[in-house]
Amino acid sequence: MPWTETARREYARASMRYASDLNDREWELVAPFLPPSKSVGRPRTTDLREVFNAILYMASSGCQWRMLPKDFPPASTVQRYFYDWRDRGLIETIRFHLAVAARELEGREASPTAGVIDSQSVKTAENGGVRGYDAGKKIKGRKRHIVVDTLGLMFGLVVHTADIQDRDGAPITLASIRTLCPWLRHIFADGGYAGPKLKGALDQIGEWTIEIVKRSDTNGGFKVLPKRWVVERTFAWLGRCRRLAKDWEKSIASSEAWINFAHIRLTTRRIARYCVYC
Repeated sequence: MPWTETARREYARASMRYASDLNDREWELVAPFLPPSKSVGRPRTTDLREVFNAILYMASSGCQWRMLPKDFPPASTVQRYFYDWRDRGLIETIRFHLAVAARELEGREASPTAGVIDSQSVKTAENGGVRGYDAGKKIKGRKRHIVVDTLGLMFGLVVHTADIQDRDGAPITLASIRTLCPWLRHIFADGGYAGPKLKGALDQIGEWTIEIVKRSDTNGGFKVLPKRWVVERTFAWLGRCRRLAKDWEKSIASSEAWINFAHIRLTTRRIARYCVYC
């Protein structure tokens, strides 16, 4: 997209406290999913919008918990809400519903019928947790396995050790969205997913067809491949959050939660900008 003066004004967030903060339209998309204050016990004094802004600030900037600016709620409070929402599955729920809303704004059906699958190997930090060695990428860490629709919106996510090959991680990833995306049947993938082993594994979890989009050996240099470029673009979108430059988390659940927050950041802005012209 060319950076015209109109585009610069549309994407500008200089008037906000931090560029990662939710504006009013974006907050209206997220607020209905957050749990209400309890009817018993001490009344809630924490502003959940500020908690959400603090988590998005961490996702965007990549800072540590104790490095949160003082105008956010205390780091311990933000951390407690983060783990509570993660364990409830609330973050994943928000991410899924916003992706569906973004599809419907584009005139698509809520459930995609075709998707693109790929993985990304990233290094882990020294704080422990499960990890493995990806001999192909020469990376010791974890793999982020995602499934996106043809618009690039993420519907499936599984983080696992890097030593699990793509054809072995694909059935786990697709099985995780079997009920969420009941009409998803056709999957585009690269050559790492080829072979009868994957096809046999998919036959056990549903009716899936895999179409391998291979790179031509006759074309030298960079070439955009049909369908496959969509998932690569999604990884690039998520990579704008510096928290994802490396897997800093000890637990798989936290790793997936930060990826979900990065996608929530993407979809809230996408829907809010679209609604300006509605």
